[in-house]
Amino acid sequence: MNAYLKFATLCRQAAEREMLKKAVFTAPVDSTVVRATGTLRRVGGEVKMQIESFYQDGKARHENLPCNETGEARLAEIAAGFARINLLTTVGDAELRQSKKGEWLLLGADKLARRLQSGGATVEVGGNDKAKKRILSGDEPFLKLLGVSDENGRVHDKKGPKFRQINRFLELIRDTLPHLPKDKIRICDLCCGKSYLSFAVYHYFANVLGYTVSMTGVDLKPDVVSTCNEVAEKLGFKGLHFLCGDVAAYESPERPQLVISLHACDTATDLVLEKGMAWEARVILSTPCCHHELNHTLCCPTLSFIAEHAMLRQKLCDAATDALRLKLLEANGYHVAALELIDPDDTPKNVMLRAIRREGEDEAARARAMAEYRAARAFLLGGES
Repeated sequence: MNAYLKFATLCRQAAEREMLKKAVFTAPVDSTVVRATGTLRRVGGEVKMQIESFYQDGKARHENLPCNETGEARLAEIAAGFARINLLTTVGDAELRQSKKGEWLLLGADKLARRLQSGGATVEVGGNDKAKKRILSGDEPFLKLLGVSDENGRVHDKKGPKFRQINRFLELIRDTLPHLPKDKIRICDLCCGKSYLSFAVYHYFANVLGYTVSMTGVDLKPDVVSTCNEVAEKLGFKGLHFLCGDVAAYESPERPQLVISLHACDTATDLVLEKGMAWEARVILSTPCCHHELNHTLCCPTLSFIAEHAMLRQKLCDAATDALRLKLLEANGYHVAALELIDPDDTPKNVMLRAIRREGEDEAARARAMAEYRAARAFLLGGES
C-alpha cells in the first residue's frame, strides 16, 4: 500500500468514527493551487469528508466525499497532488511528508490507527444543510394519513416537493395574518383536488394558531371529495368539510375572509378569483396551473415575433394571463403581487397570485386599473375588450 492510500485509509477511518478534526494539505504539486483542507460536514443527512481547495486566483472549490472505500480512493487521488499533509484527530495526529532522500513517510500512522480502533471523543459535525424553520415538521397526523410522511414523521422522498410546497403556502398565509380576522375565520379552498393544502391550512389555523375555523373545500371529483371527508373525520377536523360541485355554482353560507387555490387548471383559476372578488374576501391566494386559453386566442401582430415560436408563445401567454388576472384583481379593490411559491426544480407551476383587499374605497384607482385591464386584453386579443 503506497503512502497516499495508507493516509486515505487512516483519514476515512477517522471520518467514519466522526473523530476527524481536520486534514491540512500543503506544498501542492500544481502551482495554481495554494492549499486544501478536509473537514467533516453533514450533507443531505450524511456525514461526508469535505475537501476545500484554494487557488491562486482567489477561488475555492468544494468536493464532498463519502466515508467509504469510494471516498477513500478519491481522497488518495487528491492527496497525491500535495507533498505534505497533516491529519488531526481527537485521539492523535499523523503526518505524510517526503524525506530528504525522497522517500514518502507517514509519521504516527500506526499509533493513530490503534487509537482510532480503541475509540475516543468525537467532533461536532457541522452541516451544509440549512435548517429550515418550517411551520410543518412532517410529524403531523394529517400528513401521515395523506401519505406525505411515514409513521415516524419522515417525509417520503417522492412527497418532498409537495411537503415544501404546502409549507411555503402556509408561510405566505402567515404573511397575510395582519389582514385577516383574529380568533375566528371562514376559509374556502376552491378546486381543492386531493386537498393536501386544505388540511394543512385548517391545521395551521385551528391547531397552530388556535382559531375557530369554518372551512370548505370544493371540487368536481366525487371520489376525491368522499375520501377527503373521511380523512377529516378521522382527524377530528370538525370545522373542515368537502363538497362535490362546480366552483362557479358554489355559494358559501357565510362570506369567506380567505380564499385559496393550488394549481386550479387553466380557466378554473379565473373562476376562483371571480368568486373571491364577488365575496370581497380579505385575502385571495392562488397558484395557477396550466395556461391554455390565451395561447389559443392570442391575436396580436405586434407580438408575432414572439408568438411564432411555440415555446416562447406559451411563456408569453403564461405571464400575460397572470398579469391580466392581477390587473383585474386590482380593479376590484385589491393590492396585488406575483410571488414565487417554491423552487422551480420542484415544479414549474410556482407563481403565487396574492391579493389583499384595500382598506377604503378608491374609485379612481379602480377605474384606472380597469381601463388598463381592458386595454391590455384588447391589445392581446386583437381588439376584443
